[in-house]
Amino acid sequence: MADDENSLTGRLLRYANVGTGVGTAVARIAAGRFLGAEKGSAAEGQLLAEALGNLKGPLMKVAQLLATIPDALPAGYAAELAQLQSQAPPMGWAFVKRRMAAELGPQWRTLFGDFTHEAAHAASLGQVHKATSLDGRQLACKLQYPDMDSAVEADLRQLNVVFALHKRMDPVIDTSEIAQEIAARLREELDYVREAKHIRLYSEILKDHPGIHVPVVEPELSTRRLITMGWLEGRKLLEFKEHDLDTRNLLAQRLFEAWWTPFCGHGVIHGDPHLGNYSAALDPTGRPKGLNLLDYGCIRIFPPRFVEGVVDLYRGLMENDRARIVHAYEIWGFEGLSNELIDILNIWARFIYGPLMEDRVRAIAGDVSPAEYGRKQAFAVHKALKEKGPVKVPREFVFMDRAAIGLGGVFIHLRAELNFYRLFNEALEGFSVDGVAARQEAALATAGLTSSSPSG
Repeated sequence: MADDENSLTGRLLRYANVGTGVGTAVARIAAGRFLGAEKGSAAEGQLLAEALGNLKGPLMKVAQLLATIPDALPAGYAAELAQLQSQAPPMGWAFVKRRMAAELGPQWRTLFGDFTHEAAHAASLGQVHKATSLDGRQLACKLQYPDMDSAVEADLRQLNVVFALHKRMDPVIDTSEIAQEIAARLREELDYVREAKHIRLYSEILKDHPGIHVPVVEPELSTRRLITMGWLEGRKLLEFKEHDLDTRNLLAQRLFEAWWTPFCGHGVIHGDPHLGNYSAALDPTGRPKGLNLLDYGCIRIFPPRFVEGVVDLYRGLMENDRARIVHAYEIWGFEGLSNELIDILNIWARFIYGPLMEDRVRAIAGDVSPAEYGRKQAFAVHKALKEKGPVKVPREFVFMDRAAIGLGGVFIHLRAELNFYRLFNEALEGFSVDGVAARQEAALATAGLTSSSPSG
């Protein structure tokens, strides 16, 4: 049986492992409630975190994502799950050799000049090895762990257990579309052929931006479960958190541009903006000169109309134009919104857009830590929705929200001070829905994607 078959055996093993842990946690939570324990408490969250944390697999990505969406899970759960690490133990060399042979054939080693035995980086779905091409170029080979199709399907099944538990606790968020969106994006991350197209898409979108570096894919050394690309030399962003403000601001500005330029111009976002997906490109003196974009598994391509909603909401908030604000929410897919619900959604919108609405140099937040970023506003939204909800969150909103929180967290880590208003309005210059549609169609065609590929 092939390592990566979506096999019945693989699924059953995963269900058994996850089901036992989560099932036991749910039983203990139920028993605690019977004895009067607080619903959604940190103690309950710790039980779930312990059950999920033993897996060190794809579900960790899901847990961390949910921790950033207001009331997708109770606050006590979110605080505990946010601490989980999406880090799997690396495959050993003997296993790597078998996996590489399965992808490139038994003579795979002759296709490389060098190939390191130890993984340079291990994450939730695969690990990266440094290699060289036959002509001496440095390469990064991302190799997927075996049987990840089965693992993801099992984890998504268990995600429904967590949602079902929350549903019984008078939730104020309808998570049905959140679950669908997470499932679609996580399944896409397993397809490295698609990720290679995402890399070509970003190369096309950012081709005129010298400060942002995108790797070049080596198609003859890539498969659905192996992607080989040029190695981008750099250093971790956090290594510069104590450097001078100009250095920190340069990195933060490049990150802002790397995220908002594709979205405003082409309706494309990087849905998982955490520190491990970027590095600082250095000049010959060792100082940062730009930003390397390292991972392209979680890319969200939006209909141009969704981008219009984002822009309309921003301008509606800036001009206090309620009709435009309501129109924006409707474009996004929110339905049946009362005036009270609109006011509640605006609490979160004003938090997300806040740094973009002031024409001055500022930090993204005051003295808030990355872990606390958005927590106060999420609590206010939860409290208000308790009385006026529930509200159904459209699926397109999920990764947009996740990305906004993720970006804010990186800016806090870097202690950047920028005029976010001017940066955002530069990205919006000349904005039109028709322009986004035309640029998106052209870029997708260049990358080998189609207009029907995004979202699903």
